Amino acid sequence: MKSPVYPSESPLRVLLVDETFERAALLKQALLDAGCKIAAHVSASADLPGLVAELKPDLIILDTESPDRDTLENLCVIRRDQPRPIVMFTHDDDSDKIRAAIRAGVSAYVVDGMKSERLRPIMDAAIARFNEFQAMRVDLEKAENQLSARKDVERAKGILMKQRGWSEDEAYQALRKAAMDKGSRLADVARQLIEITDLLG
Repeated sequence: MKSPVYPSESPLRVLLVDETFERAALLKQALLDAGCKIAAHVSASADLPGLVAELKPDLIILDTESPDRDTLENLCVIRRDQPRPIVMFTHDDDSDKIRAAIRAGVSAYVVDGMKSERLRPIMDAAIARFNEFQAMRVDLEKAENQLSARKDVERAKGILMKQRGWSEDEAYQALRKAAMDKGSRLADVARQLIEITDLLG
């Protein structure tokens, strides 16, 4: 998964989630003053994952008295399927709520409301944290895939050594040649051999 990068010269497209008209009006003006574009303004009861898929905002801002369970579940779905930087303004400083929000994918949890002059630095910090986390996820997935590939190659070599009576080097060279002949990755050929052996075994 590639980390999104949000260039500073492009207006940030923000999905604003706010139940209160007065607060939302202030937040909208602060966003416009910060050079952002408001993709949509919805309530927390809206289909947030569906809206993110449709609108593809650069950033999600939630303004809420306290994050409820449904909202956090929606954020978990967004984090899993279409991750975005998320800023949450709230008056709830309960440590359990903060931990739950961070687990759900919130990049910046801001207690005691929003001051317009703080908005842009908070958004920039949330985006930076989000991109750093996404890069870590990509690195972790890459490391896990490499480890899985090595395990598959080792297991496939073991199968050939047992079935053909080959040495470890002979088994490896046979896998390598099969991969080159097919134009495939060594790990893919190893995985196919394992799947066939499991199917026949």
